[in-house]
Amino acid sequence: MGALQGLKILELGGIGPVPFAGMILADMGADVIRINSPSGAPIEKMSLIVTMRGRRSIVVDIKSPEGREVILKLISKVDAMMEGFRPGVLERLGLSPEVCWERNPALVIARMTGWGQEGPLAQRAGHDINYIALSGALHAIGRPDDAPIIPLNLIGDYAGGGWPLAFGLVSGVFEASRSGKGQVIDV
Repeated sequence: MGALQGLKILELGGIGPVPFAGMILADMGADVIRINSPSGAPIEKMSLIVTMRGRRSIVVDIKSPEGREVILKLISKVDAMMEGFRPGVLERLGLSPEVCWERNPALVIARMTGWGQEGPLAQRAGHDINYIALSGALHAIGRPDDAPIIPLNLIGDYAGGGWPLAFGLVSGVFEASRSGKGQVIDV
């Protein structure tokens, strides 16, 4: 039960803000299906991580033609998909927004990147500590004249990434329910 009951979301595996957003959406009643890579952590170990709660997960090799077809079949049945790959990866996998919209024109695609789709850092890995250090937020945490206290990944990944990703996804689905047109939400 929950406010988002009936909402169906495909979560392409990842770490940090994407599983946090999936957890939030599942906690609110959305049916979230997480796609795990065969080379990733075993599902039974992932179930110990709190952000993996509340959703089903399946293992699919999205790099294979058969796996890509599984994803496209699922896309035809969901309201939204979220992913946290580096820019261009979804396209190289043959799952660009245009390909996905051929299967589901109202699909909302929520994309989470560390440094944006373009720019000098776009292809670099991003980590919570880097985001909060560069933004100046890390400087404000801790005691004066002492090293900052690292707040795990609560500020950058969760508050700065996962929450806006979840809110943007739900906002996009709301708009698609009116227009029938999907869109990309870039966080």
